[in-house]
Amino acid sequence: MNDKQLEALVEKCLDEFYRRRIEKLSTLELSHALKRKNPYLFRAIGNDSATEIVAQLLVAYMSSSDEGIFGDAFFEPLAKAVCRGNVAPTQGVDIVVETATSYKAIAVKSGPSVFNAQSKRRQNQDFQALKSRLLKLQKHFDAVAGYCYGTKNPRPSDTLVFRELAGQAFWEELTGDARFYIRIMEAMKSRPSVHKAQFNSEWTKAVNRFARDFTRDYCFDDGSINWHTLLEMNSGRRR
Repeated sequence: MNDKQLEALVEKCLDEFYRRRIEKLSTLELSHALKRKNPYLFRAIGNDSATEIVAQLLVAYMSSSDEGIFGDAFFEPLAKAVCRGNVAPTQGVDIVVETATSYKAIAVKSGPSVFNAQSKRRQNQDFQALKSRLLKLQKHFDAVAGYCYGTKNPRPSDTLVFRELAGQAFWEELTGDARFYIRIMEAMKSRPSVHKAQFNSEWTKAVNRFARDFTRDYCFDDGSINWHTLLEMNSGRRR
């Protein structure tokens, strides 16, 4: 893939990332964000300002949300496009690259910390199930969990049927280009700055909307925070 083709692909993926990011921000409701946070911590660190709480809520929520959105809207379609594989026909696998003698199944993940013990076992089971179904093909089966950034030095395992590759190693595996992970960053050019202005506008609207709703629902008439009401919404028994 030449530089112009990569720039066009990266631009398309960035456009989709920001579209989903702005949609998430513009439709987010205060109660949903508050239910995921620790009200005791807000009180313990002395957060008595509705504006401060709202800003922290939005930063924490979007930081968490952005990772998933970026993986789905940017990394996964980019990986599928550059390796020219096929969409996988099974759960837990994103890309299949098949030759006359081999069958490579790839699960695209954002970063190397995505798995806990349970999800790693589930990923292994998905690969094992696919391998079993393909025995009749009599092809070499190569399963890969690919992390789009970071590094990974996995320990040898007798139980895992898949390899783990991260960052430069993963993108080189897909493209044969040792510099491809750098080329992705270079291909972004000024596109993020183009989107930033629109996102900042939506961010300001969200802060204002949250501050309005927080003051209305969780503050006394004098502006002080009604911690009892906030705590009841967050942690009270559902009837």
